[in-house]
Amino acid sequence: MNPVPSLLQADFIDVHYHAGPDAFVRRHGVIEAGRRYAALNGWVVLKNHLGCTASQAWEARQEGLPVSGSVVLNEIAGGIDYRVVQRSLCHHGDSDARLIVHLPTVTGRAHQSRLKRNSSHWILDEHPIRPLTVSQDGQLTAQTLDVLRMARDYPIVISTGHADAHEVRLLVDAAVGLDVPRLMLNQPANPLTGLDADALLELAEAPMVYAEQTALTYLLGYQPWEDFGRVLREVPRALYSSDLGQTSQPDIEQWQVDSLLWFERIGLGGERVAQVSRGYAREMLRVE
Repeated sequence: MNPVPSLLQADFIDVHYHAGPDAFVRRHGVIEAGRRYAALNGWVVLKNHLGCTASQAWEARQEGLPVSGSVVLNEIAGGIDYRVVQRSLCHHGDSDARLIVHLPTVTGRAHQSRLKRNSSHWILDEHPIRPLTVSQDGQLTAQTLDVLRMARDYPIVISTGHADAHEVRLLVDAAVGLDVPRLMLNQPANPLTGLDADALLELAEAPMVYAEQTALTYLLGYQPWEDFGRVLREVPRALYSSDLGQTSQPDIEQWQVDSLLWFERIGLGGERVAQVSRGYAREMLRVE
């Protein structure tokens, strides 16, 4: 077994990368992705719309690769259920990094993606993932509140998934009321959520809120350059991630080159670059 990597030693942390197998065809498998992040002295958190990447991340760490996992509480993975989270934690094992628990990403809300992508398996074509949402009749479900409460006692970070803007506000309010220590707003500029920098500045007044800024929302034209830059410059606890892994989008190395050019164009100083690219993610993920 190779030495287990340390989250603290990474030069950057990508909290959102898709490796195969996933619901769609991906550019790299887990081990190859881990090798590429290791070569750049980065850390990667794997995400998968089919559900859990925890055991894959555990296997990668046994090979000395800087990888941790997540679970997406979509219907096909068992839905919004605390036992799904517990099972994923068993698979994740010991790690410097908390498991990210994404609330559902398949919600049934209308959105035509600009991504060029192919389904990874015929079963998903004949039996698509059924939609789930975190709310009913304008209120968070009891199952959603149960999962939020878990963040107080387990080494996890709750992510808002593809909740809409109203649901994100409900989740932030509930996190405040339940004393949830960490809540990640998952790619909030995505059209399914639609939160801009002004909205994120308001939501980030809650001290447990971390706002994810993905490269993909900008690359797909979902987010204007000005808003992309404002989030990275101004929003407290902004996390910069890729949301890449698609065969039609840049590879990991190109994303890193492009990111440095973007940071310079936005006018981020060295300290802020360090915060958005690793500091806030380390703070959110680190198991103390």
